[in-house]
Amino acid sequence: MNKPCLAAVGLLALSAVAASAAEDAAVAATRAVARTQIWKAMTAGRAGSAAVAVMENGAIVYAEGFGMADREKGEPVGQDTVFNIASISKLYAATAIMLLVDDGKVKLDDPVTTHLPEFTMSDERFKAITIRMLLNHASGLPGTVGFDTSGFKHNAGYNRDTLDILARSRLKHRPGEANLYCNDGFTLAEMIVAKVSKMSYMDFLGQRIFTPLALKHTGMSVGAQPEKDADVARVYTPEGRVLPFEAVSPLGAGGLSATAADLCRFADSFTSGGRHILSDASLAEMRKVQPADISGRLKNPLFPYGLGSDFAEIHELKAQGIDVIGKSGGSSGYNSMLFVAPDQRIAVAVVQTGGTGNSMEIAYKLLKIHLAAKGLITDVPAPVAAPPKPEPIPAGLAPHEGYYTDGQKLLRLSIDLPAEKLTVYGVVAGRETKAFEATYSGGYFYGTGGQYSFTAVNGKSYFVRYLPFFNIDSILYGKIEPDPAPHKLAPDIDGRRWLRRNFSAYTMPGKEVNPDSGLLPSLLDSRQIPGLPGSIFFGGVLKIIGPTTAGYPAAFLRDLSELSLSERDGVARAWYSGLLFSDAAAVNVLAGDAASLHIGKEAYNEWLKIGRDAVLGFTRPAQGRILVFDPAGEVTYDSVLDSGEVFVPAGGLVAVAGDPGDDFTVRAR
Repeated sequence: MNKPCLAAVGLLALSAVAASAAEDAAVAATRAVARTQIWKAMTAGRAGSAAVAVMENGAIVYAEGFGMADREKGEPVGQDTVFNIASISKLYAATAIMLLVDDGKVKLDDPVTTHLPEFTMSDERFKAITIRMLLNHASGLPGTVGFDTSGFKHNAGYNRDTLDILARSRLKHRPGEANLYCNDGFTLAEMIVAKVSKMSYMDFLGQRIFTPLALKHTGMSVGAQPEKDADVARVYTPEGRVLPFEAVSPLGAGGLSATAADLCRFADSFTSGGRHILSDASLAEMRKVQPADISGRLKNPLFPYGLGSDFAEIHELKAQGIDVIGKSGGSSGYNSMLFVAPDQRIAVAVVQTGGTGNSMEIAYKLLKIHLAAKGLITDVPAPVAAPPKPEPIPAGLAPHEGYYTDGQKLLRLSIDLPAEKLTVYGVVAGRETKAFEATYSGGYFYGTGGQYSFTAVNGKSYFVRYLPFFNIDSILYGKIEPDPAPHKLAPDIDGRRWLRRNFSAYTMPGKEVNPDSGLLPSLLDSRQIPGLPGSIFFGGVLKIIGPTTAGYPAAFLRDLSELSLSERDGVARAWYSGLLFSDAAAVNVLAGDAASLHIGKEAYNEWLKIGRDAVLGFTRPAQGRILVFDPAGEVTYDSVLDSGEVFVPAGGLVAVAGDPGDDFTVRAR
């Protein structure tokens, strides 16, 4: 037998040492950046706690927790601490659909109605929506129409409610025309998985995804689990009050929880050497950008959505030969980001508590630093450049001037050609506040927050932001086009206050209590918009389309709503894409020392106006909910977080929520 060459053995040993050192250097570099960035986010108040994990070749090479999972118990975040992952859940829903594709039970381009005949809309174009369009955000569905999406108990009727609301809704654009982020599509995808597989959605995920991939810490959102995981990252208000465990009811769109390490294990199933649960053909489909018809009609590509992913490629990495899949998530209490480079078999996950965290930014930095430390990319800092030299604004851009909206906020954009500047004003209740000014150069306006441009699609103007490191355009606002013959609402709703009537006792506190929440408050004011005949403000900006109806102000925006006004028992009511409101003017006034409130068979909320300055005390059912608002509409008491008595000035309001038959007592002194 030949003896081994000693020189060759030495070279092999040196190579192994060098490879190990490269791996250690990559982990060390990644850890250093993670610690710096996470603590920076936490000290700035953007995150309450966090966890990070990095996987390489199927092994977790770095995992670390930051902050306290439970402040009262003194429990720190660890590697097994569970966070809600919000919209990263969409990637699991898309995987579930592709498993059914592999089973031969569905096809991506099947109409949704083939498998979900109970799905219908008031817009006949809905019949053209395919399963692919649900997964790449191209369906044209409104966005997020269900109510009680986030609470501290799972809303078992969420899917049924969503179907009922969609049956009354219109599409905002033709199916397949544009990719606009849409939660509703994944709720329908969840229903298809359950219908076709003949099992519950969570059972399907458990049998076909969680168990095969050994995802031991992945399941329903933390507030929806019958037995709460012992190691959960709790969410706190800015004042330090602990919120109830958050349950996100649309499972396919955002209702899962996981550890950072479990996210990486799931992501590894998409890599070249990972444990595969999908066929090669389905894996290839998951890695493809799934564009809509609007692709190529803007200066730059829109978000490179895949099937369930936000990123099926990133320009900066693609230029260096690195493919990625990336998905972000954000709920009222959590935010998260998952990246995987399939060919390099590297995955990075960042999860945080706090709805305004920056997990995407941090995860992308970690991915790049890890790839660079391994010599797979050159991470060159962006060159320092002189500010762009202002140029005259082309006269052809002047017609883009006017009022714009994202569906919620209202802006006025003013283009001053002689002064060579664009001025952006925020408009609230008819009052304008300058947001920023921008100068024109090389086809873009440069101002606060980056580079902007205008584009026209189907003759309508849109205000677009360019994101250079992703090389993509993001449509921010659509122009509210002047209507030569504007419609008017038959009832005058200018200056009216509206009270929500169908929030549950377990609805997650909204913006009134938790500023990080994206949830609408329980009390809204409606008003006409000066200078915009034919438009109104009701929870957002709406275009009047009939005597009692208003709808979408522009087509290519996310999360749009519709309004329908009616009357019941002499009281004005408003249906706002599933949210039910009634006129505050009809509320009974507490003039004496006590009042009783009873929840009827429809389980609608009951309200009471306080006629004088008073200290209030309450009696309520164990599972009942009481909210107290001051005259300005700010919450001053929530029985989920508060107890005892509360002072309420004259004109304040009390709202109660509970089950049919529940009784509440309000006492005043």
